[in-house]
Amino acid sequence: MATTSEPTNGNGRRNNLIRLSALVGIAVLAALGARYYLVAFRPYESTDDAFVDGHAISISPKVAGHVTQLPITANQRVKQGDLLLQIDPRDYELRLEVARANLAAARSRQAQAQSMVTVAEAQAAQDHAAVAAATAEARRAQADLERYQAVEKRAISQQQLDTVVAAAQATTAALEVAQKKAAMSVAEIGLAKSQIVVVDTGAAQAAVAIRQAELELSYTTIKAPADGLITHHAVEVGQLLQAGQGLLAIVTDQRWVMANFKETQLARIKPGQPVSIHLDAVPHRQFKGHVDSIQAGTGAQFSLLPPENAAGNYVKVVQRIPVKIVFNETDLPPLPLGASAVPAIRVE
Repeated sequence: MATTSEPTNGNGRRNNLIRLSALVGIAVLAALGARYYLVAFRPYESTDDAFVDGHAISISPKVAGHVTQLPITANQRVKQGDLLLQIDPRDYELRLEVARANLAAARSRQAQAQSMVTVAEAQAAQDHAAVAAATAEARRAQADLERYQAVEKRAISQQQLDTVVAAAQATTAALEVAQKKAAMSVAEIGLAKSQIVVVDTGAAQAAVAIRQAELELSYTTIKAPADGLITHHAVEVGQLLQAGQGLLAIVTDQRWVMANFKETQLARIKPGQPVSIHLDAVPHRQFKGHVDSIQAGTGAQFSLLPPENAAGNYVKVVQRIPVKIVFNETDLPPLPLGASAVPAIRVE
């Protein structure tokens, strides 16, 4: 019995040692895994729903016309102020000439109206002087009449009295004529001044038409609003353009990453936190950046047709919030907009 129990006890001890070793190994691996998680994963929030973004300036004409010059090509680098394209300016030059001619005619009418006012004012001054003279003459004749009427009839003849009465009546009539003429002169001044208002309005409208024509003519020359690369090139020489038609875009050099994090990740994300950025387009380089800002709304909320959760059955879906991440480096390689990125934000 003793010889058979010794091997059994030895095997049991070996099995116990194996089990103990396995448990210890599992515990060590669990501890290492926990430490690795705490060091490598827990301090970070990451997402693969992220893309390179930047400024893409859409170029479209403000006026219609045929393209006569197109000195740029797709993917060409341009500087601010470089000529992008030229629209045929002849129609707009003609409109400007017509507007200038209309302004010249309006100013000529202004001068004529002002001359009419000057003449009317001079005539009114003469008529007022005539009224004053006629008034004095009428008063003198009336005074003579009153003196003759106060004298004894035997002292003057009837002929003399009749002459004085006729003179008084004549001067009164002359005064009425002078007053009517002066009133007509005043009315002519008002008419002339109203004509000035009309022609001044016409001149102002003609001046506005000139500025409008000058603007439209300037719109036939389209220049680069900023430095960048020509993209989405969709215009050719001779093409008839319409106002507002999309022609091309200029992508500026500024780049950032727009990362769509789950709403459950946002609690630990704050502006200013450092970020490690991996780009599929540049796999051999790790970029550094920081959180710039967090959008005040989900991407779905600002879509063309935002969801209406109050209607019908509701199924909860974890939403994503755009987070803007800015590169710290200034020597970025050419990064295409929309390129995939994987940011890892250090939150602890």
